[in-house]
Amino acid sequence: MNPPFSQLDSHGRLRHLITLDGLGRPLLEELLNHADALAAQPGRPPARGVALRGMTVANLFAEPSTRTRASFELAARRLGADVVNLDNALSSRAKGESLLDTVHTLLSMQVDAFVIRDAEPGVQERVAREVDGLASVVSAGEAHLSHPTQGLLDALTIRQCLGGFDGLKVAIVGDVARSRVARSAHRALATLGVTEIRIVAPRAMLPGAAEFPGARRFESLDGGIAGADVVMMLRIQHERGGDAGPADLAAYHRDFGLTAARLALASPKAIVMHPGPMNRGVEIASDVADGDQSVILRQVANGVAVRMAVLAHLAESRGAGAR
Repeated sequence: MNPPFSQLDSHGRLRHLITLDGLGRPLLEELLNHADALAAQPGRPPARGVALRGMTVANLFAEPSTRTRASFELAARRLGADVVNLDNALSSRAKGESLLDTVHTLLSMQVDAFVIRDAEPGVQERVAREVDGLASVVSAGEAHLSHPTQGLLDALTIRQCLGGFDGLKVAIVGDVARSRVARSAHRALATLGVTEIRIVAPRAMLPGAAEFPGARRFESLDGGIAGADVVMMLRIQHERGGDAGPADLAAYHRDFGLTAARLALASPKAIVMHPGPMNRGVEIASDVADGDQSVILRQVANGVAVRMAVLAHLAESRGAGAR
C-alpha cells in the first residue's frame, strides 16, 4: 500500500494540484487573490509575467478539451514558459506506450510541470508520486472525481460578481453524480464559506448519500433554484456511461432545463454559470445562456487567470524548495 500522498510541502505550499480536498481557506484565498489580479480587464491587454521563464509545461490530455486545454496553454505562455501539447491520438500512447513512459521521456527533456486530463481515476497522483521533487503535476480533470482549477475559477467568478461568499445560496444543477466540476465546485465553495449549497438533479443523477456533505438535495428544479444567488448548470455526462442519462432530451429540458421563466424563481440578481460545453435547448435555453445574468464567458476568461495563478504558485514553491 502506498503511503499517504500530500500535495503540500512542509511549509504548506503546493507542490502539486490534484484535488481541492484537504486544502485550507487561506491557500484558496491566496490563489483567488492572485488570479483576481491577473484577470482580464475590458479594453486592456492580457496580463503577462515571467514567473515561468525558463520552464517547460507539458499538457497531456487523454480526453477532449477546448476551454481547459487552451487556457492552460495561454496561462503558461503568458508567464514565459515553453509549452508542449500532447494527446493520446497523436502521441506514442496510441502505439501502446504507457503514460509513465511518456512522462519519463518528457522528464528527460527537462519538462517542469505536467498538466494532465484523464478518464482513469488516480492517474494524476500516480504521476505526481513518480515525478515528485523533479516536476509538478496539475490536474486538468480526473475522471468524474475532480477538476480543481475549474472549482477555483467558479469561486473567483462568484466572488467577483457577488462580492463574497457569506450568505449565498448556490444551486448546482444537472448530472451531478457524474460531474467532476460539481465535486470541485462544492469543495471550493464549502471551504470558502458559502452559506448554502444545493444539489439539484433527477433522482437518477443524484450522487450517493455520503457525497457532497452539508449540501441540500432537490429533485425539483423549481424548488432547487428558488431564491438562489447562483445557478450553476451542468451538461449530461454521456461519455461517462451508465444508465443515468435521459433517453428523451426534450423531456429533460422540460423538467430540468433552465429557461427565462424558471430563472425568475431565483434571486433577482442571480448569476447563471456553466462550465461548458453547453448543450443549448437541453440543460439551458439560449436566451438564458446569452442573457444579462449569464457569466459563462467570464468563467472562461477567469480560467486563464486562475491557471496562471496556480502555475505561478507551483513555480514559486519549486524555487523556494530549491533554495
